[in-house]
Amino acid sequence: MIPGPGTARRSLWKDRTFSTYWVAQSLSAAGDAFAYLAVPLLILHATGSVAQMGLLTAVAGAASVGAGVFGGVLVDRYDRRTLMIAADLTRLVLYSLIPLAWLAGPQVWLLFVVLPICEAAGMIFQIAAVAAVRNLVDRDRITEANGRLQATYAATAVVGPLLAGVVSARFGPSAAVAVNAASFALSAVGLGLIRFRSRVEGADAARREGPVAEFLAGARFLWREPVLRALTVLLSVFIFLTYGFTDVLVYHVKHGLGGTDGTVGTVLGLAALGTVAGALLVAPLRRRRGFGVAWIGALLVSGLAIVGVGLAGTVPVVTALTAVYLCGVSVGGISSMSLRQEITPDHLLGRVTSAFWSTHYSLGPAGAALLTWAAGRFGVLAVTLVTGIGCVLIAVAGLFTPIRRAGTPQAVPRAEPAAVAT
Repeated sequence: MIPGPGTARRSLWKDRTFSTYWVAQSLSAAGDAFAYLAVPLLILHATGSVAQMGLLTAVAGAASVGAGVFGGVLVDRYDRRTLMIAADLTRLVLYSLIPLAWLAGPQVWLLFVVLPICEAAGMIFQIAAVAAVRNLVDRDRITEANGRLQATYAATAVVGPLLAGVVSARFGPSAAVAVNAASFALSAVGLGLIRFRSRVEGADAARREGPVAEFLAGARFLWREPVLRALTVLLSVFIFLTYGFTDVLVYHVKHGLGGTDGTVGTVLGLAALGTVAGALLVAPLRRRRGFGVAWIGALLVSGLAIVGVGLAGTVPVVTALTAVYLCGVSVGGISSMSLRQEITPDHLLGRVTSAFWSTHYSLGPAGAALLTWAAGRFGVLAVTLVTGIGCVLIAVAGLFTPIRRAGTPQAVPRAEPAAVAT
């Protein structure tokens, strides 16, 4: 139940279930930070091609989009915790194959097999994780919970790339992938120790229809909500422009600025402080300025930072501007995710998330392939200028949509029925 006026509320950190979930996912995020650096380095070491990096990102992204189409149906039909554990175990096994295969030398083909499957499993996990927040905390604490989770993920991402750079430089990128594989085991164990609250808002409704009808129910809700519809369209363009930015950044630091694997890890690790800052700022920013100002401002800042990355000529400046970019992405992403969680009925949340992400990421793979090809053909400066200006224009477009007037739904929360652990 949501506390009434004057009722003391227990800190999220004193909530045992939430804290266990937080620890498990933070450890998993730390492992992900290793793969975030190691996978691009594996391709770059083996081929020396930024275009190959982009192609792998595109193939993996396409698999993720495909899984996202019906991932929400699974999340609304079946137990969310069980699906998350199954996704963790799948990624544990598959990522473990990479360091084993690399003992015989670079096996680039394996990355094009393993990574798409892992990304598909990861998409299902992410949809379930977004929906699971509603099964962990009360509605009026969703933004706070998301902010704390994302801040902690980002904090681990500061250390992760730094360590991954050291591990990659000394033992090779495949060793960093092995660390990522182990992290999924820790996540699965943590999820096994907790129970989610029961789903009370029409939880059985999803079982009465076929998969296509179920998915379309989520898509209809998404497109009938004016703010969510506008967000979906604008964020789809944003992901097209930025999906391959990390690959371009790694290429720029390695080849444009003459950095080592350790330098790349340092850049990504320190830049992740921007994600931490954004996650800590988002809840108070939304309360004081409203959703529209927070989201539009975040995209504007991100676009300007991307332009700056292309113009900067030193590693420290590139690192600082990447941190600013990630801060904007963090504020915008958490705001958008929290809004969907707040206004979507629980029994539709998986499918609405699935419809959003399927649409949102559908242009990403093509964008990544185009962005990295253009970086190799025309240079990083030209690509970052076009990308950054495009992001600024998306922010401006938001001023002419219902996003501008969107407020803070959590300020007038609806009472939730008491939930029972399942």
